[in-house]
Amino acid sequence: MSEAKTITDPKTTARDLTAFQQNVLIVLSEESRYGLAIKRELESFYDEEVNHGRLYPNLDTLIERGLVEKSELDKRTNEYGITEDGIAVLLDSFEWRFGKFITDNDRAEQLRDLIEADQQ
Repeated sequence: MSEAKTITDPKTTARDLTAFQQNVLIVLSEESRYGLAIKRELESFYDEEVNHGRLYPNLDTLIERGLVEKSELDKRTNEYGITEDGIAVLLDSFEWRFGKFITDNDRAEQLRDLIEADQQ
C-alpha cells in the first residue's frame, strides 16, 4: 500500500503563472520599481490600460509565492523587486520557449541577433 506524501514547499514554475504574472516578472527583472512604474511599463507593452485591480492582486500573488519582494520606499510608496526564485521562474520559461522555438541554426541565429541588439 502506498503512502500519501505531503509537499511542504512546492516550487513555483512558469507553468504555475499567468502570462500577465510572467510579464510582471519580466518588467521587474530589468530593475526594481514602484507600482505605478510597473503599471506604465505593462501598459506600454499591452498598448492599453492596466487597472490597479489587475496589477496589485497579481503582485500580491507573486509576493506570496516568493517571486517578488516588497519594500517601503516612503510612507506611501512601495517598491517591488524580483527575487532569485523569480529569476529562476523566468529562466524556466525561457528554457522551455527557446527549446521549442530553436529548431534549426537559422532560428538560433535570429535569437542571437535579438540578444545582441538588446545589449547595445
